[in-house]
Amino acid sequence: MRIKFSQKLATLTPGDVSAVIQMAWEDRTSFESIKERVGLSESDVVRLMRHELSPSSYQLWRTRMKGRVTKHRALRSPKMKFDDRMIANHRRANC
Repeated sequence: MRIKFSQKLATLTPGDVSAVIQMAWEDRTSFESIKERVGLSESDVVRLMRHELSPSSYQLWRTRMKGRVTKHRALRSPKMKFDDRMIANHRRANC
């Protein structure tokens, strides 16, 4: 059974929503890390950003993310020396 996006969003704390927005804006945090951290797929993150950001901010973000290879682990160069899992993990909400 698939869980609807609205149900996923309802399970997130305000701190989680803030962390997802911050990670989505960062170049080095991949969508895979966001999925591991809070369970939201790339399409869920896009919907969350559309829901939470103003229309102009959302458009800026979408323009920035188009073609950004660092947002997907599989597209990254093996020369990249950072682990985005560690970047995502230090942002866990203090609940």
